[in-house]
Amino acid sequence: MTLEPGSKAPAFNLKDAEGNSVKLADFKGQHVVLYFYPKDNTPGCTREACDFQDQYSALKKKGAVLLGVSPDSDKSHQKFAGKYHLSFPLLVDADHKVAEAYGAWGEKTLYGRKFMGLIRSTFLIGPDGRLEKTWRKVKVDGHVEEVLAAL
Repeated sequence: MTLEPGSKAPAFNLKDAEGNSVKLADFKGQHVVLYFYPKDNTPGCTREACDFQDQYSALKKKGAVLLGVSPDSDKSHQKFAGKYHLSFPLLVDADHKVAEAYGAWGEKTLYGRKFMGLIRSTFLIGPDGRLEKTWRKVKVDGHVEEVLAAL
């Protein structure tokens, strides 16, 4: 299933690194930048998280909530957030159900080997709970600037 701008963003309820429940419904009336990344503490994901952190105050000034999602555990998220001073929530999608709902889970190829995995994707959800913009197969460099420009 491919989500297009204008369609309703799939609802979710995930735990953050501290075990608190985070629901899309919690942010009704606000923009939500929901980004899916494959793995904590890997080069591309670290760069992406640090880029988002560097622009976090600019995102907040534009009234947006930032949420990172990966299949990693809460302990992994705690270490990752602590190591890189990330001040936005990282959500645990261990069974990748939310990634699947957003079309951010699928076939990937690495060194000629095909496997199922998380596809780096970002979704801008409007205050009305509808998708305003989607980025699939995100290239990390310059991505956060694209998100800010869309806001």
